[in-house]
Amino acid sequence: MQPRPQPPYDLRPADDDRPVTVDRREGPYGEVVLRRRGGGGLSGDAVFEIIANGCFLMDTSDGRSERLLIRAALGSLPADRPSPALLIGGLGVGFSLVEAVAEPRWGRIAVVEREAAVIDWHREGPLAAVTAGALADPRAEIVHADLVAWLRTGPQTPQAPQSYDALCLDIDNGPDWTVTEDNDGLYSPAGLAACAARLAPGGVLAVWSARPSPAFEESLRNAGFTQVRTEEVTVARGVPDVVHLAVRGA
Repeated sequence: MQPRPQPPYDLRPADDDRPVTVDRREGPYGEVVLRRRGGGGLSGDAVFEIIANGCFLMDTSDGRSERLLIRAALGSLPADRPSPALLIGGLGVGFSLVEAVAEPRWGRIAVVEREAAVIDWHREGPLAAVTAGALADPRAEIVHADLVAWLRTGPQTPQAPQSYDALCLDIDNGPDWTVTEDNDGLYSPAGLAACAARLAPGGVLAVWSARPSPAFEESLRNAGFTQVRTEEVTVARGVPDVVHLAVRGA
């Protein structure tokens, strides 16, 4: 059965291909908007976009780089590491979570998302069409928290382990271009140190970016990470999306 979004979501068909605002929220980090282009309702030709503080973040039109974020992290782990624990930073439109749940090798999968609106859109709104099955997986959980703070102070119990085998971060537009100033801290030396502290020895840090960043690669090396490399997703026009990968030393 298709999810049935509740008001105030506006899913009326548009007269043309101009974006339609489905929901708009004002939160502690500014304005966040869900827009739709194309067909109304949950039709397959509809594309949903997330806009933060007036800046486009992501949409449901492609998702290749968000899926690569998860695949590349798993491929960088030793093949004999059993049921690796995964932390995804940022729920977004849900492609990374869906990719993770589709892989039986992953063990526990936690997604940290600071925007309550984004979580609502997945749990009861239009984006449930993307992630309803993934959220029903017993390995998956959503944590409503700011990732930068949570990395330092989040729960450290048997149910929420202190360390993860992979951290896959899709926060803002990447290290070189953040919409929200607070997100800069994630890519700072202190933020990278917090990531390393949450990784098990040999664990992988994977960071999505809207463009390649040689400076961030250097920051990863300066933070003590090894095997630093970048994978690109080619696009028809413009700068490719990338995933920066690095490994915490033993």
